[in-house]
Amino acid sequence: MSTDEGRKLTRVVQTCSAYPVQWDAWTADGQYLYLRYRHGEGCVEWHPGPDDDADTPESWNEGRSGLLIGWDDGTGGGVIGLGDFLAAAGLELAPDASVS
Repeated sequence: MSTDEGRKLTRVVQTCSAYPVQWDAWTADGQYLYLRYRHGEGCVEWHPGPDDDADTPESWNEGRSGLLIGWDDGTGGGVIGLGDFLAAAGLELAPDASVS
C-alpha cells in the first residue's frame, strides 16, 4: 500500500452504528480495511476483503490480515463519528469518496 493512496478512502460503508461502531472501507489503491471503535479503543485492520473469515488465526498467520493502527483514547466511549475516527487513525476521505 503506497503511503498517500493507502491513507485515502474511496468507499466507506457503516456496518454498525454503536457498540461497536464499525465500517468496511476501501483505499484508493484497492485495499480493504475494517474500522472498529469500542470502549474508547479504535483499530484499523487490513484484510483480503469483507467476506473473508479474517478473524481466524490462520488468516493472520498466513500474512493475509493484520493490524494497521490501534489506539485507546481513554474515554471508554462506544460511539464515534466517522470524521473523528479517521482523524484519530490518520486516514482521510478521497474527494469523490462514497460514504453510506
